[in-house]
Amino acid sequence: MTLLLIRHGETALNAGRVVQPPDTPLSEVGIAQAARLAKRVAKRGLQRIVASDLKRAHMTADAIQAATGVAIELEPSLQERNFGDWRGTPYTELEARKIDLFADDYEPPGGESWAAFHRRVDSAWQTLRALAMTTNGDLAIVTHGLVCSSLVQRHLGSDVAKEGFLRFDNTSLTEIESAEPWRVLLLNCTAHLDGPARDSAPA
Repeated sequence: MTLLLIRHGETALNAGRVVQPPDTPLSEVGIAQAARLAKRVAKRGLQRIVASDLKRAHMTADAIQAATGVAIELEPSLQERNFGDWRGTPYTELEARKIDLFADDYEPPGGESWAAFHRRVDSAWQTLRALAMTTNGDLAIVTHGLVCSSLVQRHLGSDVAKEGFLRFDNTSLTEIESAEPWRVLLLNCTAHLDGPARDSAPA
C-alpha cells in the first residue's frame, strides 16, 4: 500500500499565471489531464481518496472517483496557501510591483504567512497518517503544488533539496511508502500525460 500524492489538473489561471481564487475550475486541458491520471490510478488498488475542497482539486478527485468508484473525502487543511487579497492578480502585476509572494518573510494581506501555512499542512499530515493506518490499499491525496512541496520537504524521507519549494506539475503523481520513514518512491511523475504539464505557477 502506498500514498499517492497528486497535484490538481491545469486551470486557465494556471496557464495564464494568475494567483488563483478558491473557486477556479479545471480548464479543458486540466479535465483531460485528470482523466488520464484517473486511468492510471484505476490500475492501482485504490481504497480511499482525500482531497482539498478547493474546486480545482475537487474536480481532479471527481475524475478519479469516476474511474474507480471510490468515494471522496474532502479535507480543508489540504487547501493551497491562502494568498489573500492577491488572489485573482496576474503574477506580472506582482512582479512589476516587486512583490514576491514566496519570500520567506512575506505575509499577503488577508492571507497566510509561510509559518501559518506550514502549521496547517503539518496538521493535515497528522490526519493523513492516521487515515493511512486504517486504509488497506492505496490512499490518494489530491491537493496543490505548495502543499505537495511542504509535505515532501518537511515530513517525508526523501533526498530532495530542503531549500525553497519544489515544483509539482499538474496531475503529477508522487508515490510515498505508507509507513515510517514515509520515503518518497516516485517524485512528480507525469508519465500518464501525452506531453508535459504546462502550467507556469506553483499554486
